[in-house]
Amino acid sequence: MAAFVLKTFVFQVFVIPSGSMMGTLQKGDRVAVDRFSPWLGETPRRGEVVVFRDPGGWLTSAPAGAGGVLGGVRSALSWVGLAPSADEKDLIKRVVAVGGDTVDCRAGHPLTVNGTALDEPYLYPGATPCDDYPVGTVTVPPDHLWVMGDHRNDSADSRYQQLHNAGGGFVPVDHVIGRARVLLWPLPRWASLPVPATFRHVG
Repeated sequence: MAAFVLKTFVFQVFVIPSGSMMGTLQKGDRVAVDRFSPWLGETPRRGEVVVFRDPGGWLTSAPAGAGGVLGGVRSALSWVGLAPSADEKDLIKRVVAVGGDTVDCRAGHPLTVNGTALDEPYLYPGATPCDDYPVGTVTVPPDHLWVMGDHRNDSADSRYQQLHNAGGGFVPVDHVIGRARVLLWPLPRWASLPVPATFRHVG
């Protein structure tokens, strides 16, 4: 019973299976995801790294190498929240914009949110903010999120889905499982996952 409560309401460890968040997270990393805050009604904020359920077709439409939180350790550890279960089909990305925000994503330009250009030192070295999937200007609907991977050149995120998925690129807030708060493994890279300073300047 304690293990069920731990996994369902407190935290769970997720295994990163792809390079879509490189710059911050690498394939094979383990992150601790806070499941308690969404249960209390807290909504994701810009800059947070979140795990969320597939809004519809994201995993099946993703190009090779840009998948979600799928695979990894398949053992009894999944029962106590220390590994994903075999049937989980979740994704992990960074929240760039929330409901009501306007995102501008154009090739050769920095990513802007509500007119503020983001300084993104967390991106994978050499990755460009929007060159691969330039969607132009989009406004995030209420109760939805716009999410992007830190390895922009290898992430089937909101940009890709907006261009290639009939369901669009917005993630419903109620699909969020929790916020990734700590990089647990490998131990030499143990670190918290704070909100980058650039998001403080977005109005």
